[in-house]
Amino acid sequence: MKKKQRAVRWLSKWGWIFLYIMLMSGAVFYILHGGREPIESSTEEKITLTFRHFWIKEHDRPLLAIFEEVVKEYQKAHPNVKVNFEGLDQTIHREQKLKSEMVTGTPPDMFVLFGGAEIEPYVRSNRLMDLTEFTEENGLKNQFKDLHLWTFNNHIYGLPIEGNAEPLYFNKNIFGKLGIKAPETVKELDQAILQLKRAGYIPFALGNEDRWPAGIFAHYLMDRYAGPDLIQKLVTGKDGASFQNSAYTEAFKHLNKWISEGAFSPSSNDLSTENAVMLFTSGKAAMYLNGNWDINLFSGDTAPVDFQNQVGVIPFPALKSGEEPSMAGGYTIGIGLSSSLSGAKREAALALLKGFYTKEIQTRIVYEGLRIPSMRIPFDPKKTGPVFAQVMGIMEDNRMSFVPYDNLMSPEVKKTFLSVIEEMIDGGLQADQALEQLQSASKQYWNLIQSSTIQ
Repeated sequence: MKKKQRAVRWLSKWGWIFLYIMLMSGAVFYILHGGREPIESSTEEKITLTFRHFWIKEHDRPLLAIFEEVVKEYQKAHPNVKVNFEGLDQTIHREQKLKSEMVTGTPPDMFVLFGGAEIEPYVRSNRLMDLTEFTEENGLKNQFKDLHLWTFNNHIYGLPIEGNAEPLYFNKNIFGKLGIKAPETVKELDQAILQLKRAGYIPFALGNEDRWPAGIFAHYLMDRYAGPDLIQKLVTGKDGASFQNSAYTEAFKHLNKWISEGAFSPSSNDLSTENAVMLFTSGKAAMYLNGNWDINLFSGDTAPVDFQNQVGVIPFPALKSGEEPSMAGGYTIGIGLSSSLSGAKREAALALLKGFYTKEIQTRIVYEGLRIPSMRIPFDPKKTGPVFAQVMGIMEDNRMSFVPYDNLMSPEVKKTFLSVIEEMIDGGLQADQALEQLQSASKQYWNLIQSSTIQ
């Protein structure tokens, strides 16, 4: 009886320890012989990346689909990484949200942005990741056609995802019916505008809802009257250059002239790009001036089946006969990363970035998105449709190009530039008043730069 009682006491005291040992031994045996690793060693760090883009317009849909697929494939290959891929209106992203986030140091991990003057403040404040080493390690540095808008002090702070060009599109059928030849000079363009207006056509379809499309007309006239050197002096603060000069006065007066003649679609400042394109594709407007990114809208649901075959493409006309007309464009749109990324999150972001810059993706950008590739890849323009083929032909024949002025100007001056053009389109501002405001904004900017340098 006593032996039995001692046995019960022993089991109650030590039995649970013996049971625990047996259970742990079984678990270890299962892990080792089942070919499985302990849970702790197989668990990867969970990472969330934020990526903001502005591919939300109708003409951006093909491009958005390509990059959504890249993100999807990346997440499939990296199940521990979640990418919050969000779209935002371009103006709100560039002019408001990203600027405030850069001030507070809280930008998204990855984001689409414009190179040149727009990112220079972000570089100076050390908000953009230096991608120089990344491009060298992945053999990308010499694969891009042009990186000068993304390079500061020999360091690369973003990578262009596409190129762009801003030609003049015209309806060959309308021009042919009225006996108008494709204008080669600004004077011939003036005559075409009057003839189109008399025939009941809108000369230029313009949708300036986002403010920058009207700036294309302004920077072309400024370039034609003054040449490329003056704007370079203005954006670099050299030689005491001023916006209030005779060449720019003539350019802005010319824009005032077109506005007073009714050269632009009614209520242009309230019209979207898509609605402006509809005026062009429906035959109500005879010309359209904008970037190559709108080409895919020429074959949309609202366009005639063969409309692309009706479209002629030319550079914006030269001021004088015999001059070679330059074309606005460049490699301005790209992707940047936040400099605050570190550790595994930084590596994950760079791995995703690498997935965007492959020959396969660049080729798809050409054929599916009708966008100019930023990298040196072979492609057949004949397979892209007649309008895109014409654009590429012009770019090959006309080596002269200039960066759109809104990408050259400092953000402070650019804001005024787009604002005064918008007021001019509404008929509320004359050339001298617009240039006075521009010069005032430029003077304030350089005074601020100089005072910050002195401090």
